[in-house]
Formats: sequence, structure tokens, C-alpha cells
Amino acid sequence: MKKIAVFCSASVNIDQEYNEVAREFVRAASSRGFGIVTGGTVKGTMGVISEEMRDNGGYHLGVIPRFMEQYVYPELSEVKWTDTMAERKTLLREGTCAVVALPGGIGTLDELIETFALIHLKQYDGKIMVLDHKGFYAPLKSLLEHYVSKGMLSIETMSKLHFAKTADELLDLLEA
Repeated sequence: MKKIAVFCSASVNIDQEYNEVAREFVRAASSRGFGIVTGGTVKGTMGVISEEMRDNGGYHLGVIPRFMEQYVYPELSEVKWTDTMAERKTLLREGTCAVVALPGGIGTLDELIETFALIHLKQYDGKIMVLDHKGFYAPLKSLLEHYVSKGMLSIETMSKLHFAKTADELLDLLEA
């Protein structure tokens, strides 16, 4: 089974349309036979993804630091425990064909940028994708294009980061 690591918000204080985007992505990925790897908690969009995976009967691996044990979603297909957030990020990517960033906060941005750097360093060979719902990631894309224009980021590396507006568009790019 192909697995996708999904980076997303743990906040409950976000516009619910972002959670609906996550549900749409999970339904689309699950219908195409992908398993999902997330932080595995009940919080925010992670919890929404957990519920949607449960309802769709798909495989869902949660990677959770021990200090967050009280937040584990109880119906994960599998749980991997870590001691640190750094170890968590490594295990989130392990064995995946891609990482997908849904709209999220500073943790999501950290996971996305670290993975982008690892792709540049040839330390991660999956695809890296951004679900850019209603231009959520447009400022990041502009910043990275600025880096390219200043010679701080190569066009080749930039071309490895894929931005998609919908779940189906993203999955089509992933399967291409």
C-alpha cells in the first residue's frame, strides 16, 4: 500500500472550511487506495482526518510523541511512539511516497520546509505537495519564488514542490 504523510493543523481555532478540505482530501486519497500517516491526535484537523479515515475504512498510521499520549486518537490502524518531535517528523515520512501539506500553522510549515530541504539534499525521495486551498500557501510560494530570483533556491529544487488547488488535482499530480 502506498502511504502519504499529511501535515496539517492541530488547532481547533481555525475556519472549518479547512477541515472540510481535509475531509475531501482523505476521501479522495482513500478511494484511490492510499494509506495516511499523520500525527495521530484528536486535536484539530488531525482529529478530523482520523475520523474520516475511520469512516472510510482506510489505513491510518499515527506517529505520536509519548508526551502527547493523552491526545492519541483511539481508533488508529497503527501507532508509532516517539520520544521527540524531531523523531516524529522522521517517522512521519518513513515509507511514504509523498508528503502533503494541508493548510496549517507553524508546525505544518516546519514539517513542510524540513521535508523540502531533505528533498533538496536527496534525503527524501517521495514527492512533496501542497494543497493550496483558496491561495492559503500563495505567500509561501511567492517567498520561494523570491528565493529563486535571488539565486538562493534553484529552479530545479523549486520544481519539486507541487502546488494544487484541489484534492483531486493533487492526487492526479501524485499519480502522474
